[in-house]
Amino acid sequence: MQFPTYRPRRLRKDELFREMIRETHLRPDDFVLPLFVRPGKGVKKSISSMPGHFQLSIDLLIKEVKEARSMGILGVILFGIPEKKDEQGSEAYSSNGIIQRAIRQIKEKVDGILVITDVCLCEYTSHGHCGVVNEGKVLNDETLEVLSRQALSHAEAGADIVAPSDMMDGRVAAIRKILDENQFQDIPILSYAAKYASAFYGPFRAAAESKPQFGDRKSYQMDPANGEEALREVWLDLEEGADMIMVKPALPYLDILYRVKQTFNIPVAAYNVSGEFSMIKAASKLGWVDGDQVMMESLIAIKRAGADLILTYFAKEAAKKLG
Repeated sequence: MQFPTYRPRRLRKDELFREMIRETHLRPDDFVLPLFVRPGKGVKKSISSMPGHFQLSIDLLIKEVKEARSMGILGVILFGIPEKKDEQGSEAYSSNGIIQRAIRQIKEKVDGILVITDVCLCEYTSHGHCGVVNEGKVLNDETLEVLSRQALSHAEAGADIVAPSDMMDGRVAAIRKILDENQFQDIPILSYAAKYASAFYGPFRAAAESKPQFGDRKSYQMDPANGEEALREVWLDLEEGADMIMVKPALPYLDILYRVKQTFNIPVAAYNVSGEFSMIKAASKLGWVDGDQVMMESLIAIKRAGADLILTYFAKEAAKKLG
């Protein structure tokens, strides 16, 4: 095919033509809405770096989940701010912990929406790391038992999907084992298999009050320079029993997302993280970009690269635009 016989612009000349041949489509049920829950009643604490997002008490969280469901969003993922933190992150697996109580309330009061839970210790530990710490070192194997207890407590509370985000080696197998031993063999695991040590997490760490109190997370999260390693991480987690895979962040790692989908052809989620959200919001506020158009272009790029699910703070705004 060559000009002038073939003219690609023929099929771009107006919106009807463009819509007719559009290859990738977004729908509200592509999105998962991240939510932050904290103790109290009637609490709606704004997150300064994430406009439109809040730390919510359970009563207000329920309203947010109901609104999301009414817009066609089929899933939420919960992050908890506990009443107290300690070295071991013991609130993470308490049957009366903030996440466990939130799950029970959502399942009791909202129909037709999936509750995904973040399985990690960073929100619950006084040191802010994702695992058990001894003498300044994050211990891998000792952390697995705590993560397993946390995942089991979420399943017992009624979670539909557990999502380990800690990046400890072997945690998927440990979680699968404890779930199966306790008759939760039907609970899927969404593994953050390719989670990078990214600078794009800054606003989230403020929102979840989970900033490390010393050092960083580069000894367990992935080096941003590595691609082949991501495929090995995904393979390992699938071998251990993961049902779905996460790539995080999304936009700087679209190549990884595409490679994971093409290599393994399994359900893949991408996390359109807080820094990606906040940069667009800030640029839009300054009038440098059209925020709505950049939002939709970013989300369609993530889906085009291979995401089956998109965890995004834009979920409600995008769902509203999609009608």
